[in-house]
Amino acid sequence: MLTTAADIKAIERVITSQRLSTYSGSIGMRNARRTIELYAWNAKIAGAFMFPQQICEVAIRNAAGEVLEAVYGRQWPWAVGFERSLPDPKYGFSMRKELGQARGKVPAGNTNKAIPELKFAFWGKLFTKRFDRRLWNPHLRSAFQGLPQGVTAQRCRQMIYEELEKVRGLRNRIAHHEPVFQRNLEADYARIERLVGWRCPRTKTWMNEIDMVRELLKVKP
Repeated sequence: MLTTAADIKAIERVITSQRLSTYSGSIGMRNARRTIELYAWNAKIAGAFMFPQQICEVAIRNAAGEVLEAVYGRQWPWAVGFERSLPDPKYGFSMRKELGQARGKVPAGNTNKAIPELKFAFWGKLFTKRFDRRLWNPHLRSAFQGLPQGVTAQRCRQMIYEELEKVRGLRNRIAHHEPVFQRNLEADYARIERLVGWRCPRTKTWMNEIDMVRELLKVKP
């Protein structure tokens, strides 16, 4: 609880007025107390999002790992066929280089240790059209049993990809301590819910029982 003007001045000096300007500008006035309250709420909601984001990321990468194992075997990170299937552009993110770097950090053949070394971007890019024939057309619904019925595997895979890209954007902002209070955070949470629910409806229910995001959204300054 901020009780004195000296408290507020001290916090402003530590956080810096430049960083706080995004928050003060959003409330339409120069009210230091309200600005700091909004800054603190932004930090709390960002922290609260880490739990559902973690569940979402683990759910997605484990689902993809199951499919990769079904296609390339238990040691799929070392499968030559899988490595050759990955794009390796001259510029930008290279899935093939990312795989090689992840393998270099773990004992050879230890898939369980290689999986968490792969960036979220790697898992997201697995859900692009180039992998439909080998991975997703035959295996998507076995890995994501909560997907809507009556929708093609290609469309479902595209839905997962699009939602993952948006979740990754939120994840990156939180990781770099950037403001998120101006986002539609209700939609962000719903997106995570959908992804986890497509993987496993029971896990989505469990996540919702523990989650703190929706409670914090009710008390936004």
